Amino acid sequence: MDIRKEYLEFFKGKGHEIISSMPLVPDDPTLMFTNAGMVQFKDIFTGAVPKPKNPTATSCQLCVRAGGKHNDLENVGYTARHHTLFEMLGNFSFGDYFKEDAIAYAWEFVTVNLELPVEKLWVTVHDSDDEAFDIWSKHIDSSRILRFGDKDNFWSMGDTGPCGPCSEIFYDQGEENFNGPEDKMGGDGDRFLEIWNLVFMQYEQSSDGTRTPLPKPSIDTGMGLERVMAIKEGVLNNFDSSNFQPIIKKLESLAGKTATKENIGSYRVIADHLRANAFMLSQGILFGNEGRPYVNRRIMRRAVRHGYLLGFRKPFMAELYDSLCDIMGHHYSELVEQKEYVKEQMTLEEERFFKTIDSGMTLFNEELENTKDLFSGEIAFKLYDEKGFPLDLTQDMLRDKNIEVDVEKFDALMAEQKKKAKAAWKGSGDAALEGDFKTLLEKYGVNEFVGYDNVSYKSKIVTLLDENFNEVSKLTKGQTGWVMLDKTPFYATSGGQSGDIGALEDNRHIAIVEDTQKFHGINLSKVKVESSDLNINENVDAVVVNRYEIAKHHSATHLLQSALKMVLGDTVSQAGSLNDASRLRFDFTYPKAMTQEQIEEVEDLVNSMIARGLSGDVEELPIDEAKQKGAIAMFGEKYGDVVRVVSFGDVSVEFCGGTHVKNAHDIGSFYITKESGVSAGVRRIEAVCGLAATAYTKDAISTLNEVISEVKNKDAVLGIKKLKEQIKELKKELEEAQSQSASPINEEMVGDTKVVVDIVKNGDIKKLVDDYKNGNEKVAILLIQPKGEKVMLVAGSKNTAVKAGDWIKAIAPIVGGGGGGRPDFAQAGGKDVSKIEEAKEAAKKFVMDNL
Repeated sequence: MDIRKEYLEFFKGKGHEIISSMPLVPDDPTLMFTNAGMVQFKDIFTGAVPKPKNPTATSCQLCVRAGGKHNDLENVGYTARHHTLFEMLGNFSFGDYFKEDAIAYAWEFVTVNLELPVEKLWVTVHDSDDEAFDIWSKHIDSSRILRFGDKDNFWSMGDTGPCGPCSEIFYDQGEENFNGPEDKMGGDGDRFLEIWNLVFMQYEQSSDGTRTPLPKPSIDTGMGLERVMAIKEGVLNNFDSSNFQPIIKKLESLAGKTATKENIGSYRVIADHLRANAFMLSQGILFGNEGRPYVNRRIMRRAVRHGYLLGFRKPFMAELYDSLCDIMGHHYSELVEQKEYVKEQMTLEEERFFKTIDSGMTLFNEELENTKDLFSGEIAFKLYDEKGFPLDLTQDMLRDKNIEVDVEKFDALMAEQKKKAKAAWKGSGDAALEGDFKTLLEKYGVNEFVGYDNVSYKSKIVTLLDENFNEVSKLTKGQTGWVMLDKTPFYATSGGQSGDIGALEDNRHIAIVEDTQKFHGINLSKVKVESSDLNINENVDAVVVNRYEIAKHHSATHLLQSALKMVLGDTVSQAGSLNDASRLRFDFTYPKAMTQEQIEEVEDLVNSMIARGLSGDVEELPIDEAKQKGAIAMFGEKYGDVVRVVSFGDVSVEFCGGTHVKNAHDIGSFYITKESGVSAGVRRIEAVCGLAATAYTKDAISTLNEVISEVKNKDAVLGIKKLKEQIKELKKELEEAQSQSASPINEEMVGDTKVVVDIVKNGDIKKLVDDYKNGNEKVAILLIQPKGEKVMLVAGSKNTAVKAGDWIKAIAPIVGGGGGGRPDFAQAGGKDVSKIEEAKEAAKKFVMDNL
C-alpha cells in the first residue's frame, strides 16, 4: 500500500489541492530547515498574504529536525521513531472547514483507508475543548477519549499569533510488547504511539496572553508517514519497516556482517542519515563549516563514525544511495536526477573525514582512559579543530558511558578561535519582513509587474513609505523612501538578478529609482526625490534604465550553465548566481578547480551559442509539462503549479522568473574573467558580456599597447621572452661576479679546525657561511659585510666549541647592532660602518679564546 499516494488522493477527493513538498530551506529567516508541513502555509495562517483561491490543501512535506531550535539528531539510533529527515502528511483548511470535518476526515482515513482496528485507537483533546470531545464521541466510544492540558494538547506559533487546542490520535502497540511504567496514555513509553495531530487554530494570542476568537478558524494537521508505515507493516520500530530495511540489508552486505542487538543502533543511524544527506545535497545544501552546510556535515560525520564502528575504513555511503532511490525516487525525482552528483559529494566528504578519523579515535580513547566524570573540553575542541569531530559527535560517543563533556571550556576555546558572531541563517525568497506589510496587503493587495514587455510604463502611485517603511502621504524633495506603483516595470531582486533602477518622471519633477525589492509579494522601488514632492495617486512615467545590460548577463548565465554541463558533465548544478548590469557570477557544484583548457572551452561554447543567434523564448507551462520538456529547476527555489520557462534554442531550457534578451545575438561578446573556489565542492565563475565585455576588451587592448611600448616590440610575447632571457643572463653574470669578488682571504687552521674571519664586500655571505659548513668537517666562520650605511654579520660553527649565537652577540654591539641565533648559525645587523675593522679583530680574538 502506497500510504503517501493514498493520503494525497483521499484529500484530493475531498476538494483539497495537492501541494508539492516545499524545499528544505524555508522562506522563513526564523527557521533553519522546514520542520513541519505547515511551514509553507505560515503566511496564510498569520494573514501576511491573502488566502488562496482554494481554501483547502494537502501535502506530503519533507522535514528536517537536525539543527536550530528543532533538533532530533542526538536521539536517532536510540529510539524507535526519531529521524533527522521524515515525511509529514498534512491537510489544511484556511478559514474553510473546521473541527467537525477535520475529525471526520481523519477518522475515515485511519479506519477505512488504513483499516486500523478501532479497538487499537485512542484520542486526546484539550481539557477545555468540549466541542472536540463531543464530535469525537460520534466516532469512538467516549471512554477512549482523554483530556490533557496545555503541555500536551495546545498549540501556538509563538508568544503571539494564531493558536488553539489540538487533538491527537494514538495507536496502541500492545501491552504484550510494551509494559513499563510509562507505557500508558500520557506517558513517555512507546506503547501508545501518536500518529495524527489535528490543530484547531481558533484564537489570536496577544502579547499580554489574551486570546481572541479568530473570525475564520483554520485547520493544520500532521501525520508521520514513517510511523504509520511501521504500524501497517506490523513492526514496532520505524527502522524495521520497508522505508529503511532495504538500506540496512545493503549495509549488512557491504559490512559483511548481520545486524545484532549490540550494533543495530549503528545500522539505524546510517540508514537515517543517508536520507538526510541525500535530500540536502539534492536540494543544494552542501557540506561546510557554518549554518545548514555544517548541519549536513555533522550528520554525515556521525554516519561515518558509526560506519567506522562496523569496520568501514573507506567511503561507503554512496553505495547505499541506489537503495534509497528505489524506496523514494519515484516520488522525489530530484534523488534520481541528482544521483551522480550526490554520490560524488558524499564520497568526497567521507574521504575528508576518513583521513583523520583514525587519529581522532586514538586521541579520544587515550583521553577516555583518563576520564572519570567530565571529558576534557580541550581535547573535545582539539577533536573538532584538528580531526573534524563535531562536538555532538564526541558527546554521542560518550553517551553510553554516561560521561559529559566540559562544554564551558569547549565554548571558551571556540570563542577565542573564531572571535566572530554565530552564523546567521537566511532563507530564500522575498526580502526580510520590515514594517507592517500585512496592512499594506489588506489595503492594496499585490501590485502587478509589467516589466517583461515594458521598460517604461505610465503608472499610478498607490502608496508611499518612508525609509523605515512607515506609510506617508508624500515624499518631499531630497527625501528617500519607497514607492508602490499599481503596475510597475521595475523588476525586484530575485533569482540572482539584481533589482531594476531608473526614474519616475512627469512634467514637474523626477525621482531617482535606486533599487527594487519584493516584500511578501509587494513590489516596492526605493526612490530619492530630486525635485518637487511625490504624492499618492499621482500618475508618473516609470522608466527602467539598466534592464538591457542586466538581461544580457542573465541570459549569458543560462548559456554558461549549459556549456559547463557539456564540458564538465551533467552532475554540474547551480549553487547560486548574481546578475547585474556590469557582470555575472555563477556558483556551481564541481569537486576541483577547472583547468585553463576547460575554461577556454566553456568560454568558446558560450560565444558559439551567441554567434548562432539562438532565439530566446518564454513560455508559461504546467510544472509537469515543463519538467517533461527538460527544464532545469534551481533547487532551493519554490515553484507553483504553472511555471515560467526560458529557452535558448536547443541548448538551454530553465525555470526562470527573470528578464532576458530575445536573441542570443544581443548578448554580444562573453569573457570569463575569473574561476575560483567558494567552498568544498563549489566553484565560481565570474564573467562579463555586452557593454561590460566591450569595456573589458578595451582595457585589455590598452594594457597590451602599454606592454608593447615598454618592451619596444610589436610582438609583446616575443618582447617579454627576450627580456626574460636578458634578465637570466644578467643574473648569471652577477652571480659569477659576486662569486669571484666574494672569496674570503683570511683562512687559517687552528688545530684541525678551519677558522674564517673576514670582511666581504660583495656576494651572499649567508650562502658563503653555509658553503663553508657543508665543505668542512670542523669550521668556525664569521663574515662581516658593509651595506651602504649599515653592517651585516653572519656566523657559523660546525663541530667546534664556538657557539655561533654567542659569537654574534659578542661582536654585533661593536658596530652598533644586535642579534643572535643557534649554536650552529647566527646573524645580526649593525649601523656603524666605521667600526667594522674593530669588529673583525674582536671576532678573531673571540674565536681563538674559545677554541
